[in-house]
Amino acid sequence: MEGPLTAAVEVLGDRWTLLVLRDVIFGDRRYFRALLTGSAEGIASNILADRLKRLIDAGILTRGTAARGQRARFSLTEAGIRTVPIIFAYGEWGLDWRPGGDESRQQFLRAAGPQFLDELMDELRVHHLGAEAKPYDGPSPFERLNAALTP
Repeated sequence: MEGPLTAAVEVLGDRWTLLVLRDVIFGDRRYFRALLTGSAEGIASNILADRLKRLIDAGILTRGTAARGQRARFSLTEAGIRTVPIIFAYGEWGLDWRPGGDESRQQFLRAAGPQFLDELMDELRVHHLGAEAKPYDGPSPFERLNAALTP
């Protein structure tokens, strides 16, 4: 019988899966083409298709039905939204032990703190699950994140 860590690694334990989730969560890339062309790491189309299928099968993403001539949109499930702290933790470790590349998002998330992650997850629920939006005193979490990352 496998334990919870083994079960989580089965779903989330490879590089491409985490990067696809990162792009859906932080990049709001919800279509195959946007995920393919927006990946800074240059994911191959067959790998992307495989990871999307795995994430759907695992209940992390859903694939909307596409009418003829339209593209299918991927959405996070609650389980997918709950990966935000995991991705944040990976980024924290990378920031401390493997610096390199663009670190600005992780530095912003670190400075913003745990409450920001909760607010970000709430906003993801609005965009992906149709939850009711919570009022903010000022910009939304995504607006704050985008403002911090825009030169």
